[in-house]
Amino acid sequence: MNKKISNPDRVLVVTIIMILLFGTVMVYSASSIWASYKFDDPFYFAKRQVLFAGVGVIAMFFIAKVPYYQWLRYRAWIFLGCLLLLVAVLIPGIGMVRGGARSWIGVSAFSIQPAEFMKLGMIIFLSGYLVNHQEKITSFKKGFLPPLSLIVTMFLLIMLQPDLGTGMVFLLTCFLLLFVAGAKIAHFLFLAGIGVIGFLFLIISAPYRINRITAFLDPWEDPLGNGFQIIQSLYAIGPGGLFGVGFGNSLQKYFYLPEPHNDFIFAIIAEELGFIGGLAVISLFVTFIWRGVLTAIYAPDLYARLLAIGIVGMIATQVIINISVVIGLIPVTGITLPFLSYGGSSLTLTLCSVGILINISQYRKF
Repeated sequence: MNKKISNPDRVLVVTIIMILLFGTVMVYSASSIWASYKFDDPFYFAKRQVLFAGVGVIAMFFIAKVPYYQWLRYRAWIFLGCLLLLVAVLIPGIGMVRGGARSWIGVSAFSIQPAEFMKLGMIIFLSGYLVNHQEKITSFKKGFLPPLSLIVTMFLLIMLQPDLGTGMVFLLTCFLLLFVAGAKIAHFLFLAGIGVIGFLFLIISAPYRINRITAFLDPWEDPLGNGFQIIQSLYAIGPGGLFGVGFGNSLQKYFYLPEPHNDFIFAIIAEELGFIGGLAVISLFVTFIWRGVLTAIYAPDLYARLLAIGIVGMIATQVIINISVVIGLIPVTGITLPFLSYGGSSLTLTLCSVGILINISQYRKF
């Protein structure tokens, strides 16, 4: 196999650590009031975030030592394990219901979200499949349809929870891999038409999704209901101005913005640190994406290239969706902000994913 020709991309590693450290500090700031009220401990969520981040960083550096091509050998077993978890979460008594979705397996705070595992598992498996069937990918029936069928099946399993946000990140990441592997544009145009029909069906099948879209178009029509989160998020961003109201001085975290340390943590960042703080966060993510794309471009083989672009695409898609929701550009989806939002399985799996990316960066060919 390919011999290492360089050290890991230091810019990539430093950027990841910087985002992670900043996120841990902001989780404390955003959650301290809620944690004091609910658990009588302002550091309740911050301490757990440090634990999750610590485990994730250890896993990241451990995985960074594993040659990326080893994942190709065990891709089928990894995918099968993720599939079993994804099915198990749908079984009453095993899957835990939170926020109206059966998306978790575990006990209390010590739980995992199988859909997060499936995102990474599918990237590993699909990359290997596309390498072995690259010559057929331009054929819709022989090369494009088989992986598409598998992708749609996994998406439907995620939607049974239901988890539209994670499902959309999953779909977009997989489609990116198909595109990079050489699938025809015409195939994606056909999928776009089917996707519009499917999206309309998903909206009609669940009335709460219609309400979310209505709230997105005019949140003030239902300010105490479906439009509440968007309005409170905008109320946080607006007063932040250029330099913010100061670290720890957010007003929206005083029970206005629900659980501000999760999906809407970027709103608290913008409120406390202003436009400059928000721009700094976005700049760090742009740097991460830039170095990740370079890693993919200069990867030594197609499998490494697909693996790298899949991981970068997954994280980039999630960042774009989350920030777009927070600033009111798209409807609320329930997507966390990678490295920054409070979370266990999401944060840990994201760090495991970038561990693979760091390993690939050691084999880059300049």
